[in-house]
Amino acid sequence: MSFPEAESPSGHLDSADPRTAETVCFSIVAAAEPGMMPRILELFAKRNLVPTQWHARTTGEAGEELTIDIQIAGMAGDLAGYMARCMRQIYGVECVLTSRKASAP
Repeated sequence: MSFPEAESPSGHLDSADPRTAETVCFSIVAAAEPGMMPRILELFAKRNLVPTQWHARTTGEAGEELTIDIQIAGMAGDLAGYMARCMRQIYGVECVLTSRKASAP
């Protein structure tokens, strides 16, 4: 089975092999509402991207906050910044932090 090549720097993914490229990490704190996760996931789906990892949990004294940690391998830095800005505009999102790490071999 062959996989399509990664898109150019103007596209969504770096030209490097996603298995050896950097991983972009998003950490989101938002209101714990039923539609929050689908609204955030939609940003990835619209770009035909599937996160490598997705972990969500309710936090806060009464479970009123939702903390979502997302990782995606091989994402271009400019796209990661754009997506973080889009997430910050979603109603109910309080904070979006981003970081990069080397992907595991």
